[in-house]
Amino acid sequence: MAAGKKNAARLGAHLVFIDESGFLLTPSVRRTWAPRGQTPVLHHWQRHDRVSVISAVSLSPRRHRCGLYVRCHPDQNLRTPDVCAFLRALLSHLRGPVIVLWDRIRIHRGPLIRAVLDRFPRLRIESFPAYAPELNPDEHVWQLAKAVLANGRPDDLRTLTRDVRTTLRRLSTSQRHLRACITHALPIRLP
Repeated sequence: MAAGKKNAARLGAHLVFIDESGFLLTPSVRRTWAPRGQTPVLHHWQRHDRVSVISAVSLSPRRHRCGLYVRCHPDQNLRTPDVCAFLRALLSHLRGPVIVLWDRIRIHRGPLIRAVLDRFPRLRIESFPAYAPELNPDEHVWQLAKAVLANGRPDDLRTLTRDVRTTLRRLSTSQRHLRACITHALPIRLP
């Protein structure tokens, strides 16, 4: 990890942390309060519709600005072509060298990913160590988003997708929260 940070500083590159997550129609229940003697109850359908989401937390070359880039995929699992499309869209937003750090799941490997790397020489990919999700700041983004959406009960997939997008859009405008995600995961001192 330290080598990636040093390379990013030397190259003047954006550091980008990518991860995927899913949000279900079945509500995630967190601790809540209720008047004494009245247990809160969440009524919901037993449906397994979901929104798969890929996101990237970026850190500018001089470490002054953080960004959050998100793409939602309602009612489908993410596949390697979706990851490649996300990488191409991400590169259209970021100038100069980009170093992507992500985990070693299957959709992050293969000939399609190598083709993107060949097409965009300014893109470098590094992997986190196995079984170390706590090193990825994007994991903390998911924790924040799921905490905001906890105890909610969307009625359908469209509402769930809207709620996820709204929550992540609000989070993307908060430099304080994005910096907290980065500093919580990594021993990086931000200006």
